[in-house]
Amino acid sequence: MMHLLSAGRLGAILLLTALLSQVSSLDTVFGLYGQTLEIPCYKGAAKAEDILMTKWKYDKGDGLSGNLLVKKKQNVSVSAEDEYKNRVSLASNSSLLLSEARLSDQRTFTCMLVFGEDIEEHMVNVVIYKTPLGLEITEKAEELEIGKQTKLGKCVAQDANPAVNITWLKNNKPLQQDGQDINIQDTVQVDPETGLSTTTSVLMYSAQKEDTDAQFSCSTEHSLGQTFSSSSESFTITYSTENIMLRVIPPGPLLEGANVTLKCEADGNPAPTSFNFHLKGKETVIVENDNSFTITNVSRDTSGEYKCSLIDNPTMEAAKDITVNYLDISLSPMGSVEKNAGETLAVNLKVDASGEYKVSWTKDKVKLDKEPQFTKLTYSDAGLYEYEVTMGELIETDSFELIVQGPPVIKQLLKQRSENGRNKVLICEAEGSPKPAVTWSINGTSSYEGPFINGKITHKITVVPTANLTVSCTVSNDYGVDMRVINVSSYQSEDGDQTKLVVGVVVGLLVAALVIGLAYWVYMRKSKQGSWKTGEKECGSSEEEKKLEEKVEENSQKAEV
Repeated sequence: MMHLLSAGRLGAILLLTALLSQVSSLDTVFGLYGQTLEIPCYKGAAKAEDILMTKWKYDKGDGLSGNLLVKKKQNVSVSAEDEYKNRVSLASNSSLLLSEARLSDQRTFTCMLVFGEDIEEHMVNVVIYKTPLGLEITEKAEELEIGKQTKLGKCVAQDANPAVNITWLKNNKPLQQDGQDINIQDTVQVDPETGLSTTTSVLMYSAQKEDTDAQFSCSTEHSLGQTFSSSSESFTITYSTENIMLRVIPPGPLLEGANVTLKCEADGNPAPTSFNFHLKGKETVIVENDNSFTITNVSRDTSGEYKCSLIDNPTMEAAKDITVNYLDISLSPMGSVEKNAGETLAVNLKVDASGEYKVSWTKDKVKLDKEPQFTKLTYSDAGLYEYEVTMGELIETDSFELIVQGPPVIKQLLKQRSENGRNKVLICEAEGSPKPAVTWSINGTSSYEGPFINGKITHKITVVPTANLTVSCTVSNDYGVDMRVINVSSYQSEDGDQTKLVVGVVVGLLVAALVIGLAYWVYMRKSKQGSWKTGEKECGSSEEEKKLEEKVEENSQKAEV
């Protein structure tokens, strides 16, 4: 059995053993500031039931040590009289529990074990970490001027251990100090009471125009691996005007009577608010607190060069040409024009335009190849004539209506058989304007009047003549009358005339055959007498006889027909 040692004997043993025993290698324990830290006691070969005493102490520096607590069997007594008096306790596994960890706890703690005749000591180095309270950009610049190095802001990482490094970012990309456009000044301050470090980083920055919408922030990474970032900040970037532009509103073709606005735009920031407007080099208008100037009721005289410039720098200017389009058209004749057939009519279209234009004509909505000209008017020339003049998007139209008048004239009076062959159709075609009235000297069984187009009209009637007739067609209007007649035969008269014609032809053929036969008889008689006198043969040549016979036979056949 193990016996409890006396205090004197125990002290001697401890002193001697401390000088002779081997000290284990130094271990490190990391703790978080303000939290409870557990410092383990490594027992090595000692068994828990063999341990007579457990003692914790700490290194006070200068070769001195301070006692914390002692455990003999199950009794634990705190021997600390300083800052650790109310902060230390012993865990069931003999580890030292240190509450409310501070930076002053960063030292060496020793666990001593007494078991049997042996004493072991185990030293543990303590390191206390603390993350910064957070990152914040303070003392922010109200604006950044291009090309001028300005203090953008100060980033502070407060109360950390160990001290942290701060990185500045633009659009989440790290900024590197270059000694020209970017300068970063870092400082570290240690709180004398807590020992915590506060890192301050000041960014001196020379802005560029592209920084207008840039997002700036700062960040740091603690030794524990945690990353902290500030909120992003944007800054107003100021720069002098480099470019100026003059816009014309509306940008499209301008017409006389419209309004036009001149708008001057500059790329400075803040943008200029007052401008000079130079009107065709004749007049200068100063506009304050606005960048626009409006010209009302423009005319062709408004066309010319316009400029705008900065009031504080008149040499920086922009120019724009304004063209007011106009299209003046004069047409002769206009409205409704009444002319007589056969007269002449001159059409004059005069165009005064600010640019190239095109002219097209139509008659009764049908396109014409050229401008209408009339040297001798006909009824077909009557109609509605329209022109269209286009110049870009500008379109002008107008028209005149030509009415050609004159007495009616019958162009044709015809007759023809009807489709059934039993009636006669009489057709009267006339020309004149206004539309002539058509009358017939007889009444037909049916009548038809065609449309009045280009001064022409066609009228038809159907008749059934029972006797030979003389029929007249009369056309009339306010300018005169015309009449024509036509003979119309009945169908009975036409049949009798045809019979007489056939009989006449047959009788004629018979008379011709008789005359030829008589001539042949006389010829033959003379031939016989001659041959008796001359001693020739009476019958003549057989060839001549044959020809005479053929001639007589031919005439006989015609007569029979």
